[in-house]
Amino acid sequence: MNLIGKIIGNRYEILEEVGNGGMATVFKAKDHVLNRYVAVKVLKDEFTTDTDFIKRFNTEAQSAASLSHANIVSIYDVGHEEENNLYYIVMELVKGKTLKQIIKKDGILSWKWAVNIAIQIASALEEAHKKGIVHRDIKPHNIIITEDGIAKVTDFGIAKAVSNSTITSFGTTIGSVHYFSPEQAKGGITDAKSDLYSLGVVMYEMLTGQVPFDADTPVSVALMHMQEGAKEPIKVNPDIPTAINDIVVKAMQKEPTNRYESATDMLKDLAHSLKDPEGDFVIIQNKDGEYTRVMKAVNNDGKKKKQNFFKEHPKAKVPIFILGLILIFIIVFFSTKIILDGGIIRNVKIPNLVNKTKQEAQAEMDSLKLKLEITEAASSTVEEGRVISQSPEFKDGEKIKEGKIIKVIISKGPETTELPNFAGNKIEDAREKALEIGIILEEEHQNSDTVQEGYVIKQDTEAKTMVKSGDTVKIYVSSGVKKTRMPTVVGMDEGTAKATLANSNLVANIIYESNEDEENGKVIKQGAEQGTELAEGSKVDITVNKIESKPKTVNLKFIVPKLKGSNESTNTTENKVGADSKTATITVNINGATRINGKTVKEGDEIDCGTVTGSKIQHVEVILVDSGDTKSMTDQFNIDDFDDNATHYIKNN
Repeated sequence: MNLIGKIIGNRYEILEEVGNGGMATVFKAKDHVLNRYVAVKVLKDEFTTDTDFIKRFNTEAQSAASLSHANIVSIYDVGHEEENNLYYIVMELVKGKTLKQIIKKDGILSWKWAVNIAIQIASALEEAHKKGIVHRDIKPHNIIITEDGIAKVTDFGIAKAVSNSTITSFGTTIGSVHYFSPEQAKGGITDAKSDLYSLGVVMYEMLTGQVPFDADTPVSVALMHMQEGAKEPIKVNPDIPTAINDIVVKAMQKEPTNRYESATDMLKDLAHSLKDPEGDFVIIQNKDGEYTRVMKAVNNDGKKKKQNFFKEHPKAKVPIFILGLILIFIIVFFSTKIILDGGIIRNVKIPNLVNKTKQEAQAEMDSLKLKLEITEAASSTVEEGRVISQSPEFKDGEKIKEGKIIKVIISKGPETTELPNFAGNKIEDAREKALEIGIILEEEHQNSDTVQEGYVIKQDTEAKTMVKSGDTVKIYVSSGVKKTRMPTVVGMDEGTAKATLANSNLVANIIYESNEDEENGKVIKQGAEQGTELAEGSKVDITVNKIESKPKTVNLKFIVPKLKGSNESTNTTENKVGADSKTATITVNINGATRINGKTVKEGDEIDCGTVTGSKIQHVEVILVDSGDTKSMTDQFNIDDFDDNATHYIKNN
C-alpha cells in the first residue's frame, strides 16, 4: 500500500520512505499537531494478521516509549489505524548516518572513536536494562551517529520486556545473524548479557572493519556463534590496544556467565580503557571450568610388603599403632583449625575501595592484610585523590586470600591538555578532535564572507591554552555568506529598480541599451532570475532601455500682420493700381541670435525666418517697426512637439 501523501492518526502526514527492515518500513512524516518532523515505523502486512504478535508488538513498543536517554531514539506515540489495518510507532527523526554506513565508508575506525561510540551504546543499554528492557537486535544498522557525533540506539520497538517470556516467539529468532549471541542462535533465553555480546560484535567490526563470523548461509554463521571461537581483534588489527581487545573478548564469551555482569560493568572498563589502553585490568575468567585430579593406581606389592614387615617385626605393631593415633590426632586438629579459620592463609572479603581516599583505602587494606597497588589516571568525574576503580572489583560476599594484591586507580583530577587551533578546520574534524581530548564544543553559526560554509571561523578560548577534560569551548562555525533573494525589477524605471535592489541588500550595475520595441527609460532585463539566492552585497546587472532621440529641424515663418505704416505709392498711369502698399521693417532674433535684421516687408508677406534644430525649448523674438512704432512679439515652443521638417508660424501677438 502506498502511504506517501496520506495522513495517519489524524496528524502524521507521510512524506517519504527512509528505510525498510525485516519487520517494518520507516517513513519521514510531518506531525501537524506539534509542527515537527518525525519518523513513523509501520509494521509490514504479513505481521498484522497475527493477534499474538500484535499484542507483543504493542507491549514492547509501550515499554520502549518509557525510555528517556540521550543515546536512545525517543518513541513519541504508538498507534493503530483500523481503516487500513496499520500498526505504527512514531519516533524521533534523527539526522545522521547509521554506524554501518560509516564503517562501510571509512573501514576501520580509530580505537578512541570506536570506544567513544561503544560507551554511548552501553550507556543506552544500561538505561534500558534497568527498566527491564532487552534490545535483542544490537547491530550497526540500528545505531545512528548524528551530525554532532552522538550515537543513538534505535529499534527498541522490537525489544522485549524481561518480565515477559524472553524466549523468541513463533520459532523465529529476531535479530541479525552476524550479531547474534550464541543463546539467540540456539533460540533460547535471552537477557541483558545477550545485548552485551552483540555490542562486543559491533566493537569488533568497528575495530577491524569485519564481523567475527561470516559464511555463505545464515545457518552457518549461527553455528559459528555457537561452536567456534572468534579470532581476537588484535590479531586482525595489531594497532588495537590490549585493554580494548580484552573488553571485546570478554563481551563475546560463549557462556553468558563469563561475560560482563551488566552494562554498568562494561561501561567502567570502557571508561578505564581510555585512560589506560594497554592496562591488564580486564578480568576474563571461566567460572564453569573445573579441574579433574588424576589419582595414582594403588600398588598391591606395597600392601604385601607392609604385611610381610609386621610378620617379620611383631613387636613394632604397638608403637607404630600409637604413633599412628598421634599423627591422626594432629592431622584432625590442624585440619579442623584450618577449616574454621578459613585456611592457614585466611580468605577475606573483597573491600569496596571506589571513591575512597588513598589513605582510607590503604588503612582498610592493611586491616585485611591485603596489598595495595596504585596507579594514577586523570578523571573529570572523580575527585582528585580518590579511587576511580579497583581490580578485582567489589562484589558483595566475594573473597580473596590474605596477601593478594588489589589494584586501584587514583584520580589525578581532570586531565589537562593543550587546546588545538580549530579555526580553519572542518566542523566534523573539530568535533572528532574534541571527543579525543574530552572537551565539549559549544557551536554558534555565523555568516562569513571569507570562511567557507561548514568550517570553523574562530574560537573563544585561544589555541595552546591548557584545558581540562569536560571543559566547554565555544567555537564559531561559518554558515557561508549571508544570502538574499533576487526581486523582480523588469518594467521599473531606473531609480525604482535601484531602490528595490538596495532594499534586498543588492547593488545595481546599470547597463543602457536602445530598443525601439520597448518602453523608453524602463528596465528590460535583469542579470539574475527572480528568487535566485545571492550573497548580500552582490552586484546585479540591470539593462535600462535608453532610446537616443535624433535632432529635429523645424522651419520658422512669420506672416506680416496688418500695418498702419507709411505708403509706398505707385502712381504710374500704366498700373493704375491706386492702392497704397504699407511697409515696415522686421528684425527676427532666435535664441538670442539675429536671423533677420531690419528687412523691409509688406503687410501680408510670409517671411521665411530660417530653421531651428535640436530637442529643446526655442525662444523667438520678432521686432516690427511700423511708421515709427516698434512692436515686439515673442514666441516660445518645444521642438519635441513637432515632426521633423515641420513648419512653425511665429505667433503674432
